[in-house]
Amino acid sequence: MIRPEDAQFHAPTSDDPLWAETNYFGLYAGQDTDRPMNIGVYGLFREPLGVVGSTVSVNSRRVTMPWAADYWDAWEHLVAPASLLDYSLANGLHVVCSEPNKVWDVDYSDAAADLELHFRYTALMEPYDINDPDQDPRAAGRDMDKTWGHAYAGHFDQTGHFEGEIRLRGITTPIDCVSTMDHSWGVRAERQTSRLSWMHAHVGPDLALHALFDFDTANGPDGPSPLTMTHGYVLDNGVVRGLASGSGETTRSGLYPEHVEISVSDAEGRTWEAVGDALTTFPWQSQPGVVGHNALLRWTLDGRTAHGECMDFVGMGELGRVYDRVHAAAAGV
Repeated sequence: MIRPEDAQFHAPTSDDPLWAETNYFGLYAGQDTDRPMNIGVYGLFREPLGVVGSTVSVNSRRVTMPWAADYWDAWEHLVAPASLLDYSLANGLHVVCSEPNKVWDVDYSDAAADLELHFRYTALMEPYDINDPDQDPRAAGRDMDKTWGHAYAGHFDQTGHFEGEIRLRGITTPIDCVSTMDHSWGVRAERQTSRLSWMHAHVGPDLALHALFDFDTANGPDGPSPLTMTHGYVLDNGVVRGLASGSGETTRSGLYPEHVEISVSDAEGRTWEAVGDALTTFPWQSQPGVVGHNALLRWTLDGRTAHGECMDFVGMGELGRVYDRVHAAAAGV
């Protein structure tokens, strides 16, 4: 069960110096226009080392290089703050959590790039603890040997309402969307050796679906990937139900999700089906050792139009092996 104090730093349960906490705010603007804008604000706090990595991205394009996006900024060695409830970082990010696990105000400024980002996140549900069997039907029997398992030793996802605005190079766009944030704490290795597909579809405050899947890269960067669900929930008219089972398939281009089809069943036995198509692509490096093949998708969920991200994380070592096979095949080896 997630408590108000879980919005704050946690005492490490390991002497591993790579213990970390994260906050991720993923949101979007202009989703009903011909140029939807995907926005990500992230902090990776390695408190034992006293440093923070932070990234801010804005992307309305199909890119495979981060600098080709509308905006990209990444810092790896910011000074760790004393609190997660009210902190300012040297990259221009200021975050205030005025009601723990319920309300965050996020402000970011980069005068050199003419970027101002301001929004309030207000939770639409209690935090969903993926490690609590009372909330998550899949919590028992987790494979902690996976690197993402250790990183998610403490973890919650939460759907909420984002309101604010972004001004980039003289153009102001209002922000008014339902999306999902998360907070994690655990040992986050520099080398990721397992994969994670983190995705969600939001119709609005009355209906949202969030799910985590495992997949493999055996079919190469342009081949389909079967999906195996690990965790998730549906927010249905204010009621949260954990997902008991689910599967799907992702069609890819350069490992980016282009088309996603999933079918999941909640704890009460209702089946939910969602189909999504990518509007953007972006290579998000939350840390140097992993690439999140990120896309903002337009979904159909329960027969209704929805929006949300899919991020398919693959470690650098595995990416090297994937593309080595591609080059060997091209050379006829």
